[in-house]
Amino acid sequence: MKIRVSPILSILFLLLSGTISAQQEIQFTQYMYNTVLVNPAYAGSRNALNISGTYRSQWVGLEGAPRTLSFSAHGPVRNRLALGISVLRDEIGPAIESSYVMDMSYTLDLRRVRLAFGLKAGMSNLDVDFNRLNTYDPTDVDLSQNINQISPQFGVGAYLYSQRWYLGISSPNVLQTDHYDQVAVSTASERLHLYTITGYVFGVGDNIKIKPAALLKMVSGSPLSLDISANVMLDEKLILGTSYRWNASISAMAGFQLSDDLMLGYAYDFDTTEISTYNSGSHEIFLRFMIWNRRSGKVSPRFF
Repeated sequence: MKIRVSPILSILFLLLSGTISAQQEIQFTQYMYNTVLVNPAYAGSRNALNISGTYRSQWVGLEGAPRTLSFSAHGPVRNRLALGISVLRDEIGPAIESSYVMDMSYTLDLRRVRLAFGLKAGMSNLDVDFNRLNTYDPTDVDLSQNINQISPQFGVGAYLYSQRWYLGISSPNVLQTDHYDQVAVSTASERLHLYTITGYVFGVGDNIKIKPAALLKMVSGSPLSLDISANVMLDEKLILGTSYRWNASISAMAGFQLSDDLMLGYAYDFDTTEISTYNSGSHEIFLRFMIWNRRSGKVSPRFF
């Protein structure tokens, strides 16, 4: 079914005109519960088989707005080695980008902390179907042919953590890829993204935990992106929190530890930029299921 050109699609066409470098990596508000998507060293850090899924509907009410779906599974396999897989699908207007990657981490025990190193490898597929648009000029060279491009992915990361705090640095894809290079007048380049994450858990009494956290994303040629959040866990069952994305949005979050094995999370983002005029916010749902190692048994749910 064809769709009309809307403000979000106008933004997309600006990206298709000329040579640009922008932030293209998928971002989630509840990244702190599924860090393996941006840092492969996180794989196996929960000492259990961790199966997670996230659905994000961004800028609801804006035609052609982004919709993102992710799935990941990771866990320890032997000694200090952990493996995982991640699948992501990101749709915006006529463009769908999917990625399929494997994660591997190796962890060192350093007395009271652990240091993990990770690798991420796989492929991404960019599919742009211009037939989904109503165009004013069918002869426009930029819209004359659909695009289907496969690109390799390779990422690295390090993750230092204890039961109370964590610090990570990573790049989900260190390779630069030029899209739309079959059209001489238009190219789009994916640049290296560098992520730094950190957080600390404070105990208040026996049943309350407070965790401030931050995520800093750096991309060559683009402004810094900073997420600052604070979450409170009550009685190991209920999590309430808020997050601020610098010059972008304010978020409210809620998490429910339905059992030792199952967690459900929800986040609502309200944009603080002019685009808020055209949408009613963004919704994100997160689900995590854990299968525990029989030898280690179940442990108190960790707050990250």
